[in-house]
Amino acid sequence: MTNSEPTPTGRTLVIGLTGPIGCGKSTIAGWLGERGAVVIDADVLAREVSAPGQEGHDAVLDVFGDAVRVRDGTLDRAALARIVFRDPEALRRLEVILHPLVRARILAALGAAREAAAPAVVIEAIKLVEGGLATLCDEVWLVTCAAPVQRERVIDRGAEPADADRRISGQTGIVERLRPAATRVIDTSGPLADARANVAAAWAAATR
Repeated sequence: MTNSEPTPTGRTLVIGLTGPIGCGKSTIAGWLGERGAVVIDADVLAREVSAPGQEGHDAVLDVFGDAVRVRDGTLDRAALARIVFRDPEALRRLEVILHPLVRARILAALGAAREAAAPAVVIEAIKLVEGGLATLCDEVWLVTCAAPVQRERVIDRGAEPADADRRISGQTGIVERLRPAATRVIDTSGPLADARANVAAAWAAATR
């Protein structure tokens, strides 16, 4: 299927991508983008809605205060990340602020993609299921990998080993929780070429 080809049904296929940190969701989203899918990344949207001048920015500062404020008065994202990855309650408070704003942008982007007759849309979100976004999707793809591979990838992104361990431990049990909602499971533990082949097969099956 080329970039300009619609799905066989003539409608926009919506694929939700979810799974633990470091397992390759963004890589897979990129591969699907190469096949013509419009990629909507919830993390990117979360950064957009919490940027200076956006509604989420001041709301986050109101809740978390000077601990996440830099000298110019704007949000210190690194400080915020350190807090929420260590404190589940802090993460919950952040999600209460940002999730409705992100969801509104996802719905707008999805509507625009459908209006443009895009062959597919990929919604990449770690909280795809818990945040109610899975109900927007025709398929949910759960991206997984072996624990040692996951840890190595998170560290390769620049995280200190202790920080990587905290982030991973904060998602303990996520695969088991998400598996019942998954249409397909994509394991990326092996060579990149194998993962790409698995994604190609999943795409072919989904657009058949």
